[in-house]
Amino acid sequence: MSNVTPVVILVFAVELATAAAFGCAGEWVARAVGRLPEAVRVLLPATLVLPYVVLTASAHSFRWEWFALYAGLPVVMAWLLGQAAQEDPEQRGNWRDALILLTLGLAVDLRWFDSAWPLGLEALGKLLLVDAGLYGFLAIRVLTGSGFNFRLHWSDWKTGLRELAYFAPLVLVFGLALGFVHPHANLPSLGNAASRWLGIFFFVAVPEELFFRAWVQNLLERRVARRTALVIASVLFGLSHFNKRSAHFNWRYVLLATIAGCFYGRAWREGRRVPASTITHTFVDWIWSWWF
Repeated sequence: MSNVTPVVILVFAVELATAAAFGCAGEWVARAVGRLPEAVRVLLPATLVLPYVVLTASAHSFRWEWFALYAGLPVVMAWLLGQAAQEDPEQRGNWRDALILLTLGLAVDLRWFDSAWPLGLEALGKLLLVDAGLYGFLAIRVLTGSGFNFRLHWSDWKTGLRELAYFAPLVLVFGLALGFVHPHANLPSLGNAASRWLGIFFFVAVPEELFFRAWVQNLLERRVARRTALVIASVLFGLSHFNKRSAHFNWRYVLLATIAGCFYGRAWREGRRVPASTITHTFVDWIWSWWF
C-alpha cells in the first residue's frame, strides 16, 4: 500500500479495528449484535461505508455510485445471511452463502471495485469487504468452526511453520521444473523485511485464508468429506490466481497455488484456526517476494 498519509492511517486503523473486534472478541460481538432489533442488525453494516467516504473525500475522488455500493452491499449480505441462518440452522450451506462468496470472490479477483479507491490504496477496499464478510458470517450467520482469531498461539506457529517446511521442497521442485521460480540473491533490511511480512499478513494472507479456509472449506466440510473439501477449496484457491502476473490464463501459477492451498488448508483444519494457515501463507509469499 502506497500514498500513506494521516487520513490513510486513520482509515486503515478503523477497518482493522472492525476485523480485530471479531478476531479478539467474536463471540461477544455476535451476542451484542444478536440483541439488536432485526432491522438495526441488517442496516448496521451500512456504516462500513464511512472509511470510503473519509478517504475519497480527502482525495477529492468521492463518487455517489461507489458510496451506494459500499453502503448497500454489506446490508444485502446481512439480509441474505440472516435468511440463511433461519432456513439453514444446521449450517450445512445455503445458496445464499454460495452467492455471497461468489460475489466477494469475483469482486476481489477481477478487481471490480478497485477503481473506487485512490491509486495504490485498493487494498483498503479489500479490507472493507473483509469487514462486511466478518459481520455477515460471524455476527448474522454466526457460522461456527471458522477459527478466525487474532490471538496467535504457539500451536499456530508450530503448525504453520511445519506446513511451510512440508511445502517448500515441493514448490522448489515444481517451480524450477516449470520455470516459474527464479532464485536470486536479495538481502533486505530488517525494517523492510518486517514491514513486508506485516503487509502480506494483513492485506493478502488474512483475507484469503478467511475466505478460502474459514468460509469456503468450512462450509464444504459440512457437505462432503474433509479431504474432498480440502481439494475443492484448494482448486478454487488455485483458480483465483489465474490472472496473476499474466495477461492470459497462468496455468503454472494456478497449479502451484493449488498445491499451496492444500498445505494452507491442512494448517487450518488441524485446529480449525485461521492464524495457523495465515502464518504458512504469509511466509510463503514473503520468502518468494525476496528470493524468487
